[in-house]
Amino acid sequence: MIPHLWGIYREQQHSPGREFDDAEILRLVAKHVEAAGYQVHLKTPEELRLTDDSSPSLVFLMCERIEALGLLEPLEMKGVPHVNPLRAVLNTYRDRMIPLLTASAVPIPRSQIISSNSSDHGHPAPHLGAGPFPIWIKRADVHNTQSGDVELVPSLEQLRMALTALHGRGVSRVVLQQHIPGDLIKFYGIGKPLTSHRKGAWLRWFYHRDQELARYPFSEEALQTLTQQAAFAIGLEVYGGDAIITPAGEIFLIDINAWPSFALFREEAAAQIAAWLLRRVRQGALQ
Repeated sequence: MIPHLWGIYREQQHSPGREFDDAEILRLVAKHVEAAGYQVHLKTPEELRLTDDSSPSLVFLMCERIEALGLLEPLEMKGVPHVNPLRAVLNTYRDRMIPLLTASAVPIPRSQIISSNSSDHGHPAPHLGAGPFPIWIKRADVHNTQSGDVELVPSLEQLRMALTALHGRGVSRVVLQQHIPGDLIKFYGIGKPLTSHRKGAWLRWFYHRDQELARYPFSEEALQTLTQQAAFAIGLEVYGGDAIITPAGEIFLIDINAWPSFALFREEAAAQIAAWLLRRVRQGALQ
């Protein structure tokens, strides 16, 4: 019997404006894996509820919701490798990510996790660990799904309005985060996070669009070290994120997430991801 893999699409509500890009990277990875002689079954998160007695050799997934991850958990418990591991995907939720990055000494903006219910914290501004306005308010669980999930607020009044809006949508916890001026870059990474000083993980970066660039100089080697350090702290193997380069060349990690669209490097990334998945299948489990 030909070994087969499952590929799980991201939930559509988690791909606002990026539905094609997110689906296309998964399809391209599947084509590369099939070219190596394996079968790939691509599924939506909803299709995970359908009975399937077959057990894949590996699952590669872009889904993020707890419901979909819970449906995959029995397979992972049976020893089927997942890329990314289910715990790593959950670790990208901000209320988990921030403590993990802090504990691993990854430089991030000052952050505070609070309830979105304004009655729980009264006047938050005097004791904000995030610092003076403007500050960022972000939902504490999944990443950006719609307008208002991530917002830069200039005042206490705007903060209260944002808290009320998020609470009204059922978002119970939020992150208040320091705003650090500088150049915003996005990065993509593939490979096992390294605990030693060895090199080898694939990394690409680019400047985020729609910003006034200063092009502050920085060390790309330092960026690679930082992103791998963060990926290791979270447990990710296929990942992306955002970072700020300050005028002094310091690098602050803003976000790291599981399996982005790789849109600007899709063809190259698809081949690299497929090679990583095939290595994982042949090794059985990451050593």
